[in-house]
Order: sequence, then C-alpha cells, then structure tokens
Amino acid sequence: MIRVFLLDDHEVVRRGVAALLESEDDIEVVGEAGTAESAVARIPALKPDVAVLDVRLPDGNGVEVCREVRSRLPGLACLMLTSFADDDALFDAVMAGAAGYVLKQIHGSDLVGAVRTVASGQSLLDPQTTTAMLKRLREQSARKDPLAALSEQEHHILELIGEGMTNRQIGERLYLAEKTVKNYVSNLLSKLGMQRRTQAAALSARTRAERPQ
Repeated sequence: MIRVFLLDDHEVVRRGVAALLESEDDIEVVGEAGTAESAVARIPALKPDVAVLDVRLPDGNGVEVCREVRSRLPGLACLMLTSFADDDALFDAVMAGAAGYVLKQIHGSDLVGAVRTVASGQSLLDPQTTTAMLKRLREQSARKDPLAALSEQEHHILELIGEGMTNRQIGERLYLAEKTVKNYVSNLLSKLGMQRRTQAAALSARTRAERPQ
C-alpha cells in the first residue's frame, strides 16, 4: 500500500483528493492537515510514503513543509499541488527536495498516477522543467562566482590578461591564432558582464590576490 498524507487549507479540495485516492486499491490516506504547522507535527509521526502538499497555505507554504519534513524523513516523496504555474515556487520546491509538482486542474487519474510515480522513487519533473531548473542553478552559481561560467581555456586566458599580456602574446603562449584569442577574450568578457579588457585584468588580479597561498 502507498501511504499518503494530504495538506491543503481548503477542506473541500482535501476531501475530494482523499476520496479520489482512497478509491484506489493500492493507496491509503493516512492523515490530513489544513495548516503547515499541523502538517509538520503530524507527518513525521505517521511516516507516509508520499505527502501531497498545497504550495500556498495560511500559515506558510508547502515548500517549507517539504524541506522540514524531508529533513526528518529523507525517504518521503513530496508532491506539490498548486492552483497555478509559478516558476519561483517550482524552483523552490525542487530545491527543497520535492519529487513532483502538479496543478490542481490535473485530471483525477493523472493525480493518482503522479502519486504512484513519486512513490516508486521517480521524479515527476518533465525534461523542459528540469532544463529550466539546471539553467537557473547555473545562473545562480555564476552570480555567486563570476568565474564559474568560464571554460578552462577562458580561465587560462583571463590569468594571462591579468599578467598584462596582449592577444598576440597569449596566442604565442597557448599556441593559438591571435584571432582565436580575440574571440576567447570577447566571450569571457561577455560571460563576466564586462565591456573592457582592463576590467577583466582587475578581476584576475583580485582573484589571484584572494587565492590561498
């Protein structure tokens, strides 16, 4: 049996979902809650296989509940349920460890299928969503570390720019055509959000100074 816990502040919605799931031979609804506080208190005690969590709640949100209960029950599969598509909420849910994210407009049979999917350990995120999440993670990483977006060759060239080398000198050092070096420099400036070579040189110098000896 797949043990399911439901969190939704709308009692009618909660009862409807419970009735839908309970009609299946392999699914049992072991608990319900209408608030984040109640869910955080009850889920660890009941140890369900799947928690179907409403994203927006009167005293918090399902993402916070997901993060909190999964810290205690790492094997719990959280399925986020919301009334509308929200990229920020989706991203936060994925970062909190949610296994899936579905809209309340979903067909009943699809919701049942979603519960079975996440209960089996699979993710319910489509490829397009996964790609968007990875892109956002890369962008966040680049904001924290501007050099994270650079390739290994671009790192080398940035270091040589910091040493005051011209494109020709860099080309001779790395056995590259001067035009190729120029293209590399243009790309790395673009990735770093810079317009001038002197800005890159200053960044290289600062990075070198901050590097552990």
